[in-house]
Amino acid sequence: MVKLIKKYKDFKISYSDQNAIILIGNFDGLHLGHQKLFTLAKKYKKKKSLKIGVITFDPIPKMFFNKNIKNYRISNFNQKIDYLNKYNIDFVINKKFNKKFSKINYYKFIKNILYKKLKAKYIFVSNNFRFGNKREGNVYLLKNFEKKFNYKIINPKPLKKNFKVVSSSLIRKYLSQGKVGLANKCLNRNWAIQGIVESGRKMGKKIGFPTCNISLRNYVIPMLGVYKVRVFIGKNKKALKGIANLGYRPTFNQKKILLEVNIFNFSGNLYNKKLTVEFVNFIRGEKKFRSIDQLREQIQRDIKKAN
Repeated sequence: MVKLIKKYKDFKISYSDQNAIILIGNFDGLHLGHQKLFTLAKKYKKKKSLKIGVITFDPIPKMFFNKNIKNYRISNFNQKIDYLNKYNIDFVINKKFNKKFSKINYYKFIKNILYKKLKAKYIFVSNNFRFGNKREGNVYLLKNFEKKFNYKIINPKPLKKNFKVVSSSLIRKYLSQGKVGLANKCLNRNWAIQGIVESGRKMGKKIGFPTCNISLRNYVIPMLGVYKVRVFIGKNKKALKGIANLGYRPTFNQKKILLEVNIFNFSGNLYNKKLTVEFVNFIRGEKKFRSIDQLREQIQRDIKKAN
């Protein structure tokens, strides 16, 4: 049975969770680089007999500072918690990132939060970690105050794959280029989105391929087109094969990007059900068809490729 991770919304944590190993970051996607950090933290936990806590932020600071960035997330908070379960995490502080918090002086963050409130013993961060007002705080400054505030900074070298540093930015780039296979290698799993099935115009059903419509919300938008997918309904662990079309559906002159998922050999009403859609590989780009018959023929070819 998986132990439940305790969730906090601020730094007022219980006494029993103080004096822990603390990892700080957005951990968007929890990719191989993050996994390296968490695997190391797990070893420290065993060796030092300490709890592990994670500080993460909502919204992601970049989305807070640039309101024009809408589609950015690789994973949502629930997915993040699911991925963290593998690393024996004890608690997560999901701190609301707002104007007031962004103005905290870097020294006050170290002294008042890391030292006084959390009493952190080991702090794991990446080399590019920035914090405090105007992003003045960095790993160098954190190390400067190790002795004064009784903690130790752990910041391993970045993980490289094919000579490139694995990062959330690299994964977003791969997804935008339709290189979902490379993104999946950086994640060490299939990239997935979660969403509630919405009611649509039932165009798929009318042409013989019923689909589940899912809004992308603030997920990163991969290259528009058709993908081979695996679908999970609710908490059911059984993977269902399918294809998904992501785009504007130019044949039907739609104006909003939508994810439409066709699950093979499935019948049943999935409206208002939560689906997890894993992207396995990219089949083709989005295109406009001259007729419904032409579209239908292409979908049949897409299904053959996905099987």
